[in-house]
Amino acid sequence: MNILVTGANGQLGSEIKALEGFYKAYRFIFTDVNELDISNKTAIVHFISENNINAIVNCAAYTAVDKAETEQEQAYKINCDAVVNLAQAAKERNLILIHVSTDYVFDGMKNVPYNEADATNPIGVYGKSKLAGESKMLEINPRGLIIRTSWLYSSFGNNFVKTMLRLGKERTELGVVCDQVGTPTYAADLAKAILDILPKVESNRTDILHYSNEGVCSWYDFAHWVFKISDCKVKLNAIATSEFPTPTKRPEYSVLSKRKIKSDYGIEIPHWSDSLEKCLAILRQNA
Repeated sequence: MNILVTGANGQLGSEIKALEGFYKAYRFIFTDVNELDISNKTAIVHFISENNINAIVNCAAYTAVDKAETEQEQAYKINCDAVVNLAQAAKERNLILIHVSTDYVFDGMKNVPYNEADATNPIGVYGKSKLAGESKMLEINPRGLIIRTSWLYSSFGNNFVKTMLRLGKERTELGVVCDQVGTPTYAADLAKAILDILPKVESNRTDILHYSNEGVCSWYDFAHWVFKISDCKVKLNAIATSEFPTPTKRPEYSVLSKRKIKSDYGIEIPHWSDSLEKCLAILRQNA
Protein backbone atom coordinates (compact mmCIF):
# COMPACT_ATOMS: atom_id res chain seq x y z
CA MET A 1 0.00 0.00 0.00
CA ASN A 2 1.41 3.36 -1.07
CA ILE A 3 0.37 5.98 1.49
CA LEU A 4 0.53 9.73 0.93
CA VAL A 5 0.95 11.63 4.20
CA THR A 6 0.24 15.36 3.91
CA GLY A 7 1.35 17.86 6.54
CA ALA A 8 4.26 15.54 7.23
CA ASN A 9 6.33 18.14 9.11
CA GLY A 10 3.69 18.69 11.79
CA GLN A 11 3.30 16.81 15.06
CA LEU A 12 1.15 13.96 13.74
CA GLY A 13 2.95 13.65 10.41
CA SER A 14 6.28 13.49 12.23
CA GLU A 15 4.99 10.74 14.53
CA ILE A 16 3.80 8.72 11.53
CA LYS A 17 7.26 9.16 10.02
CA ALA A 18 8.80 7.88 13.27
CA LEU A 19 6.67 4.71 12.99
CA GLU A 20 7.54 4.08 9.34
CA GLY A 21 9.95 1.23 10.10
CA PHE A 22 7.30 -0.73 12.02
CA TYR A 23 4.91 -0.92 9.05
CA LYS A 24 6.88 -2.78 6.38
CA ALA A 25 3.79 -3.44 4.25
CA TYR A 26 3.37 0.29 3.65
CA ARG A 27 5.37 2.56 1.38
CA PHE A 28 5.09 6.08 2.75
CA ILE A 29 5.38 9.25 0.71
CA PHE A 30 5.69 12.19 3.11
CA THR A 31 4.85 15.66 1.84
CA ASP A 32 4.40 19.14 3.19
CA VAL A 33 3.54 22.33 1.33
CA ASN A 34 6.96 22.48 -0.35
CA GLU A 35 6.50 19.03 -1.92
CA LEU A 36 2.74 19.16 -2.57
CA ASP A 37 0.34 22.08 -2.45
CA ILE A 38 -2.96 20.45 -1.46
CA SER A 39 -4.82 23.67 -2.28
CA ASN A 40 -4.09 22.77 -5.93
CA LYS A 41 -6.22 19.82 -7.08
CA THR A 42 -4.33 19.40 -10.34
CA ALA A 43 -1.09 18.99 -8.39
CA ILE A 44 -2.76 16.40 -6.12
CA VAL A 45 -4.10 14.36 -9.04
CA HIS A 46 -0.71 14.41 -10.77
CA PHE A 47 1.10 13.39 -7.55
CA ILE A 48 -1.33 10.53 -6.91
CA SER A 49 -0.85 9.23 -10.43
CA GLU A 50 2.94 9.58 -10.44
CA ASN A 51 3.31 7.77 -7.10
CA ASN A 52 0.56 5.15 -7.53
CA ILE A 53 -1.09 6.24 -4.26
CA ASN A 54 -3.58 3.87 -2.58
CA ALA A 55 -4.38 5.88 0.56
CA ILE A 56 -4.07 9.42 1.88
CA VAL A 57 -3.61 10.49 5.50
CA ASN A 58 -4.29 14.21 5.72
CA CYS A 59 -2.40 15.64 8.68
CA ALA A 60 -2.24 19.13 7.17
CA ALA A 61 -4.19 21.77 9.08
CA TYR A 62 -4.34 25.43 9.98
CA THR A 63 -4.26 25.17 13.80
CA ALA A 64 -3.56 28.74 15.00
CA VAL A 65 -6.84 29.08 16.91
CA ASP A 66 -6.54 32.78 17.74
CA LYS A 67 -4.92 33.87 14.46
CA ALA A 68 -7.75 32.21 12.56
CA GLU A 69 -10.06 35.01 13.67
CA THR A 70 -8.11 37.47 11.50
CA GLU A 71 -6.77 34.96 8.94
CA GLN A 72 -10.09 33.41 7.99
CA GLU A 73 -9.26 32.98 4.31
CA GLN A 74 -6.09 31.02 5.08
CA ALA A 75 -7.86 28.87 7.70
CA TYR A 76 -10.60 27.90 5.25
CA LYS A 77 -8.10 27.37 2.41
CA ILE A 78 -6.26 24.67 4.39
CA ASN A 79 -9.01 23.29 6.62
CA CYS A 80 -11.79 23.20 4.03
CA ASP A 81 -10.78 23.88 0.42
CA ALA A 82 -7.78 21.52 0.53
CA VAL A 83 -9.95 18.81 2.08
CA VAL A 84 -12.37 19.18 -0.85
CA ASN A 85 -9.48 18.64 -3.27
CA LEU A 86 -8.24 15.55 -1.44
CA ALA A 87 -11.75 14.11 -1.07
CA GLN A 88 -12.57 14.60 -4.75
CA ALA A 89 -9.28 13.05 -5.84
CA ALA A 90 -9.80 10.11 -3.46
CA LYS A 91 -13.39 9.60 -4.64
CA GLU A 92 -12.44 9.68 -8.33
CA ARG A 93 -9.74 7.03 -7.84
CA ASN A 94 -11.38 4.97 -5.05
CA LEU A 95 -8.56 5.73 -2.59
CA ILE A 96 -8.84 5.59 1.18
CA LEU A 97 -8.77 9.07 2.75
CA ILE A 98 -8.21 9.55 6.47
CA HIS A 99 -8.70 13.18 7.48
CA VAL A 100 -7.86 14.45 10.96
CA SER A 101 -10.29 16.88 12.57
CA THR A 102 -10.84 18.40 16.01
CA ASP A 103 -12.93 18.60 19.17
CA TYR A 104 -13.38 22.31 18.35
CA VAL A 105 -16.31 21.39 16.08
CA PHE A 106 -18.29 21.22 19.36
CA ASP A 107 -19.24 24.17 21.58
CA GLY A 108 -18.19 22.48 24.84
CA MET A 109 -21.56 22.90 26.54
CA LYS A 110 -22.07 19.19 27.34
CA ASN A 111 -20.93 17.51 30.54
CA VAL A 112 -20.66 13.96 29.21
CA PRO A 113 -18.29 12.79 26.46
CA TYR A 114 -19.17 13.81 22.91
CA ASN A 115 -19.96 10.96 20.54
CA GLU A 116 -19.73 11.06 16.76
CA ALA A 117 -23.45 11.70 16.27
CA ASP A 118 -23.68 14.71 18.61
CA ALA A 119 -24.67 18.04 17.12
CA THR A 120 -21.74 20.25 16.12
CA ASN A 121 -21.63 23.94 16.97
CA PRO A 122 -18.14 25.49 16.70
CA ILE A 123 -17.57 28.76 18.55
CA GLY A 124 -14.61 30.17 16.60
CA VAL A 125 -13.28 30.42 13.05
CA TYR A 126 -10.82 27.55 13.55
CA GLY A 127 -13.61 25.16 14.58
CA LYS A 128 -15.92 26.48 11.86
CA SER A 129 -13.26 25.96 9.17
CA LYS A 130 -12.58 22.41 10.39
CA LEU A 131 -16.30 21.62 10.45
CA ALA A 132 -16.64 23.02 6.92
CA GLY A 133 -13.93 20.59 5.81
CA GLU A 134 -15.73 17.71 7.51
CA SER A 135 -19.06 18.67 5.92
CA LYS A 136 -17.55 18.86 2.43
CA MET A 137 -15.83 15.50 2.83
CA LEU A 138 -19.08 13.89 3.99
CA GLU A 139 -20.85 15.44 1.01
CA ILE A 140 -18.25 14.14 -1.47
CA ASN A 141 -18.25 10.86 0.50
CA PRO A 142 -14.98 9.13 -0.46
CA ARG A 143 -13.99 5.81 1.08
CA GLY A 144 -12.47 6.82 4.39
CA LEU A 145 -12.63 8.32 7.84
CA ILE A 146 -12.78 11.64 9.62
CA ILE A 147 -10.97 11.22 12.94
CA ARG A 148 -11.58 13.96 15.50
CA THR A 149 -8.95 14.39 18.18
CA SER A 150 -8.17 16.80 21.02
CA TRP A 151 -5.32 18.55 22.85
CA LEU A 152 -2.61 17.09 20.61
CA TYR A 153 1.02 17.08 21.79
CA SER A 154 4.24 15.36 20.77
CA SER A 155 8.00 15.37 21.14
CA PHE A 156 7.90 17.05 17.70
CA GLY A 157 6.77 20.60 16.96
CA ASN A 158 5.31 23.22 19.27
CA ASN A 159 2.66 22.27 21.81
CA PHE A 160 1.39 22.74 25.37
CA VAL A 161 3.83 20.26 26.92
CA LYS A 162 6.87 21.96 25.43
CA THR A 163 5.52 25.40 26.37
CA MET A 164 5.06 24.31 30.00
CA LEU A 165 8.58 22.86 30.14
CA ARG A 166 10.00 26.12 28.79
CA LEU A 167 7.98 28.32 31.14
CA GLY A 168 8.85 26.05 34.06
CA LYS A 169 12.52 26.88 33.50
CA GLU A 170 11.93 30.60 32.94
CA ARG A 171 9.55 31.34 35.82
CA THR A 172 9.07 30.52 39.49
CA GLU A 173 5.27 30.83 39.37
CA LEU A 174 2.72 30.08 36.67
CA GLY A 175 -1.06 30.25 36.27
CA VAL A 176 -2.93 27.70 34.15
CA VAL A 177 -6.68 27.56 33.52
CA CYS A 178 -8.58 24.95 35.51
CA ASP A 179 -12.11 25.35 34.08
CA GLN A 180 -11.51 23.93 30.59
CA VAL A 181 -11.75 20.14 30.63
CA GLY A 182 -10.75 17.61 27.98
CA THR A 183 -8.24 14.88 27.24
CA PRO A 184 -4.64 15.26 26.04
CA THR A 185 -3.73 13.16 23.00
CA TYR A 186 -0.20 11.93 22.42
CA ALA A 187 0.30 12.23 18.67
CA ALA A 188 2.36 9.00 18.63
CA ASP A 189 -0.68 7.07 19.93
CA LEU A 190 -2.96 8.65 17.32
CA ALA A 191 -0.41 7.92 14.56
CA LYS A 192 -0.31 4.24 15.53
CA ALA A 193 -4.11 4.05 15.67
CA ILE A 194 -4.38 5.52 12.16
CA LEU A 195 -1.86 3.08 10.70
CA ASP A 196 -3.55 0.13 12.43
CA ILE A 197 -6.98 1.20 11.15
CA LEU A 198 -5.91 1.82 7.53
CA PRO A 199 -6.04 -1.79 6.26
CA LYS A 200 -9.40 -2.33 8.03
CA VAL A 201 -11.26 0.45 6.20
CA GLU A 202 -13.81 -1.51 4.17
CA SER A 203 -16.76 0.85 3.87
CA ASN A 204 -17.32 2.68 0.58
CA ARG A 205 -18.36 5.82 2.40
CA THR A 206 -16.99 8.38 4.85
CA ASP A 207 -17.42 7.64 8.54
CA ILE A 208 -16.54 9.68 11.65
CA LEU A 209 -14.50 8.43 14.61
CA HIS A 210 -13.19 10.03 17.80
CA TYR A 211 -9.72 9.43 19.21
CA SER A 212 -7.97 10.87 22.23
CA ASN A 213 -6.15 9.20 25.07
CA GLU A 214 -8.22 7.81 27.95
CA GLY A 215 -9.03 9.88 31.03
CA VAL A 216 -10.16 13.44 31.71
CA CYS A 217 -8.31 16.48 33.02
CA SER A 218 -8.15 20.26 32.98
CA TRP A 219 -5.27 22.23 31.49
CA TYR A 220 -4.15 22.84 35.08
CA ASP A 221 -4.11 19.08 35.78
CA PHE A 222 -2.18 18.51 32.56
CA ALA A 223 0.43 21.11 33.49
CA HIS A 224 0.65 19.71 37.03
CA TRP A 225 1.59 16.28 35.69
CA VAL A 226 4.09 17.74 33.22
CA PHE A 227 5.89 19.44 36.10
CA LYS A 228 5.53 16.49 38.49
CA ILE A 229 6.97 13.94 36.05
CA SER A 230 9.72 16.40 35.04
CA ASP A 231 10.50 17.20 38.69
CA CYS A 232 10.06 20.91 38.00
CA LYS A 233 9.55 23.00 41.15
CA VAL A 234 7.61 25.90 39.60
CA LYS A 235 4.63 27.06 41.69
CA LEU A 236 1.47 26.28 39.72
CA ASN A 237 -1.70 28.28 40.29
CA ALA A 238 -5.17 27.27 39.10
CA ILE A 239 -6.88 30.20 37.38
CA ALA A 240 -10.23 30.78 35.69
CA THR A 241 -10.51 31.27 31.94
CA SER A 242 -11.73 34.80 32.65
CA GLU A 243 -8.30 35.57 34.15
CA PHE A 244 -6.58 34.50 30.92
CA PRO A 245 -8.55 36.09 28.07
CA THR A 246 -7.81 35.01 24.49
CA PRO A 247 -9.17 36.32 21.16
CA THR A 248 -11.11 33.08 20.71
CA LYS A 249 -13.30 31.33 23.24
CA ARG A 250 -12.31 27.71 23.90
CA PRO A 251 -14.77 24.85 24.58
CA GLU A 252 -15.22 24.41 28.34
CA TYR A 253 -15.74 20.66 27.98
CA SER A 254 -14.38 18.69 25.04
CA VAL A 255 -14.04 15.10 26.21
CA LEU A 256 -14.53 12.71 23.28
CA SER A 257 -16.17 9.29 23.54
CA LYS A 258 -13.89 6.60 22.07
CA ARG A 259 -16.43 3.78 22.28
CA LYS A 260 -16.90 3.55 18.51
CA ILE A 261 -13.24 3.38 17.48
CA LYS A 262 -12.60 0.74 20.15
CA SER A 263 -15.56 -1.44 19.20
CA ASP A 264 -15.34 -1.07 15.40
CA TYR A 265 -11.55 -1.33 15.04
CA GLY A 266 -10.34 -2.99 18.25
CA ILE A 267 -8.08 -0.06 19.11
CA GLU A 268 -6.57 -0.09 22.59
CA ILE A 269 -6.07 3.40 24.00
CA PRO A 270 -3.53 4.31 26.73
CA HIS A 271 -4.34 6.67 29.58
CA TRP A 272 -3.13 10.21 28.95
CA SER A 273 -0.82 10.25 31.99
CA ASP A 274 0.99 7.07 30.84
CA SER A 275 1.50 8.51 27.37
CA LEU A 276 2.70 11.81 28.82
CA GLU A 277 5.43 9.93 30.71
CA LYS A 278 6.57 8.33 27.43
CA CYS A 279 6.68 11.68 25.63
CA LEU A 280 8.59 13.38 28.46
CA ALA A 281 11.11 10.51 28.53
CA ILE A 282 11.78 11.07 24.82
CA LEU A 283 12.17 14.83 25.37
CA ARG A 284 14.68 14.16 28.17
CA GLN A 285 16.67 11.86 25.86
CA ASN A 286 16.69 14.49 23.14
CA ALA A 287 17.62 17.38 25.44
